[in-house]
Amino acid sequence: MSHHQHHQHQNQNPETELPQQEAQAEAVEPQATAEAAVEPTPEQLAQRVAELEAELADINKYHQAELQNLGRRHQEEIQAAHKFAAKKFAEELLKVKDYLEMALLDQSGNFDALKMGVEMTLTELKRAFEQAQIKEILPQPGDKLDPHRHQAFQTVESEQEPNTIVNVMQKGYTLHDRVLRPATVSVAKAPEAK
Repeated sequence: MSHHQHHQHQNQNPETELPQQEAQAEAVEPQATAEAAVEPTPEQLAQRVAELEAELADINKYHQAELQNLGRRHQEEIQAAHKFAAKKFAEELLKVKDYLEMALLDQSGNFDALKMGVEMTLTELKRAFEQAQIKEILPQPGDKLDPHRHQAFQTVESEQEPNTIVNVMQKGYTLHDRVLRPATVSVAKAPEAK
């Protein structure tokens, strides 16, 4: 139905009009105008693609810059955390050094006083280790040898089950559950038949 006819319909008395025709007129005309508006020229499409590509390039640049900033911030935070941890441990060790110097300055020759000074120093050192998450590896006799945490220094004939710890010669230590130094131990082996 043409645009001109549609106007004629509107001028007539609405009651004489067929509802079906009106519905058709409304369905056809808006569609026709919409289709006409949706057909851009190839030049317009190419221009729009270029605009979108430029936008995308900008977004990518922005995200790359953000990632670099995040990476830099992360590195700085890690370095700060390391420095802070080292500073705290160093502060704890200063007290240990103070106690040792005090013990050496003591000219009284009193063995008990010296022993007490050493015990106080050791207590401070243990506290510093706790703060820094340094823990002892001290296996018990009869424990199975763990090559990650224990170092076998020698094997000794024993009634114990072979490959179990007989004696601890030197304690080991962990730092944040990673082995700083394994414990040095002697390990059981079966007695040789006489």
